Amino acid sequence: MSGLIPTIGLEVHVQLRTQSKLFSPAPNAAGDQPNTRVDVVDLGLPGTLPVINARAIALAVRAAIAFGGEVQPVSHFARKHYFYPDLPKGYQISQYEDPYCRGGSVPLGNNRACKLTRIHLEEDAGKLIHTDAGTLIDLNRAGVPLIEIVGEPELHDPADAHAFLLQLREIVRFTGVSDGDMELGSLRCDANISMAAVGAPLGTKVEIKNLNSLKMVQRALEYEIRRQTAVLATGGLIRQETRLWNDEQAETRPMRSKEMADDYRYFPDPDLLPLCCDESLIANERANLSELPAARRERYRTTFGLPEHDVTVLTSERVLGDYFESLAIAAGEVKAASNWVMTDVLQAVRDRNLALENFPVKPAALGELLRSIARGELTMVSAKQAFARMLDRGEDAHTAIETLGLHKITEESVLAPLVAAAIAALPAATADIKRGQMRALDALKGHVMRATRGRADPTAVDRLLKQQLGS
Repeated sequence: MSGLIPTIGLEVHVQLRTQSKLFSPAPNAAGDQPNTRVDVVDLGLPGTLPVINARAIALAVRAAIAFGGEVQPVSHFARKHYFYPDLPKGYQISQYEDPYCRGGSVPLGNNRACKLTRIHLEEDAGKLIHTDAGTLIDLNRAGVPLIEIVGEPELHDPADAHAFLLQLREIVRFTGVSDGDMELGSLRCDANISMAAVGAPLGTKVEIKNLNSLKMVQRALEYEIRRQTAVLATGGLIRQETRLWNDEQAETRPMRSKEMADDYRYFPDPDLLPLCCDESLIANERANLSELPAARRERYRTTFGLPEHDVTVLTSERVLGDYFESLAIAAGEVKAASNWVMTDVLQAVRDRNLALENFPVKPAALGELLRSIARGELTMVSAKQAFARMLDRGEDAHTAIETLGLHKITEESVLAPLVAAAIAALPAATADIKRGQMRALDALKGHVMRATRGRADPTAVDRLLKQQLGS
């Protein structure tokens, strides 16, 4: 059926990176035993009252600023009623008519952006775990602070939905608002899609849930476009409903008819005062926001002159870029700092399963090592050895170099006998060189480097080899 275009709107739930929940003192942390991080407030026991988490408010405001939204001086909490086992109170505290943020946008790349309708605060529900023995309920997540970021229905390509989520996740991670981990559920997306002819009103909306990765969102939307197009092409009607994505079968399946706002019986929460965001709070979070990923990438290109690959890697996480910049200052050499971060530092982080915040080699210590290389005091092989010791022992560069005896050997009186020994030990390579096959020099150099455990000055070795070979 030609002439149909999809219209896509995304609703993204982002768990805030707080120590405790939105309205209770229960800890907010993933990975614990089920139902061990639950407070009487989360359970909705009689007589309990919610107390707002100031840190959650601050992070929510920071997110609003990052996405260019307008923080409302006064907003209100509402009760969203529905009966489900993962919601002990029988209602969810959210915001409805008066969200704390209106407007904003999410970049899509290539100077494009998708506008936001609103961002509002709410508490998360618990989690249902379906087993052969029955359905289990884990309430650890109940009450965790969320922001819901609601995009305008102005996307028309599943690839743009993927870009929207990719950029959104990058921003919430970069700003410290959330860890944005879709596998752990700290970032979750519901996608709304409808099909209509060009210029016609929007079609009937279908919501897709159970989307646990960026690629899954794109695949589900691509499938739903095909499904709805086929239904409409045969004269059928699209039902307004919620559908679940089955990734193994690569298809959406009906879940339930789509609820309307009236179904939730929203009304103002009588236990919570209006939420007031004054100018001092907004100014403080604007200061904490610092530089956003796009601005940092541009600065790395223009100010540091880094190639695009380096820029992409170093701006993937804020803490990584911070480490690199501190190292560049300590080392006095931008590209060398970039190379070491992208290779040795990140490799060590992965191998040792470390958070970069806890990396044992601080930028100042690694900068000292890089300065030693730049001054010609170390070969690259020796520098790697020193770095390994610094990782294992927490030593500074000077101590590691001295303890291992890694200073570069440049004295001809020491190197000349080793060069002669290499020539004698490798007669075939020597013969090749005399026939003009200069690549054979590498074998002789390697012999000398092994004899000195990588400490021989490669330039001096090269010169002595050519001198003794008459080449």
